[in-house]
Amino acid sequence: METLRIDSQQAKPALYAALTQQLRALVHGEPDTIANLANAASLLFYSLPDINWAGFYLLKEDDMLVVGPFQGRPACVRIPVGTGVCGTAAARRATVVVPNVHEFAGHIACDSASNAEIVVPLMRDGRLIGVLDVDSPTFSRFDAQDQAGLEEFAAVLSSEVFGM
Repeated sequence: METLRIDSQQAKPALYAALTQQLRALVHGEPDTIANLANAASLLFYSLPDINWAGFYLLKEDDMLVVGPFQGRPACVRIPVGTGVCGTAAARRATVVVPNVHEFAGHIACDSASNAEIVVPLMRDGRLIGVLDVDSPTFSRFDAQDQAGLEEFAAVLSSEVFGM
C-alpha cells in the first residue's frame, strides 16, 4: 500500500480529500472491520490538527454504543443511544457538532481535556452501525468544513468497510 503524505496545514477541503483518498487505499481489499477501523482512527488522529481523540463507537444490541478502535486516552466503554454527544448523534442519525462540550446537556466526560466534539453516524442501507467521534481540546474547533470532510470519510467507511 502506498502511503500519502498528509499535510495537516493545508486548507480543510484539501486535507479531507487527502484523508479520504488515503482511507480508500488503507481499506482496499482488507475484509477485517476492526483492522480497517483501527487504521482509520490512526489516520485521523495523526493527520488532523488540534485533536486529542479519534475513534469509533459501534452499535450493540439496539440501544448501546460500545467503544471500538480509537486513538487517544482511555475512553468510556458503553454509551446508551440518546445519551451524551455520541448517543445523541446515534439517536438522531445525524452529525452533531458541539463547540463547547461543557454546555451540552448530558455530556459524558471521558477525557477532561476535551472541549469540543464532532460525532458522525455510520450508516449502511438506512441502518445505524455506529459513530465516528473526534474530540479537541480547543473550543469551537469543528466547523462546516470539518463536518463535510468527516461525513465523506464516514461514508467511505460505511460503503467500503461495512459494505463488504
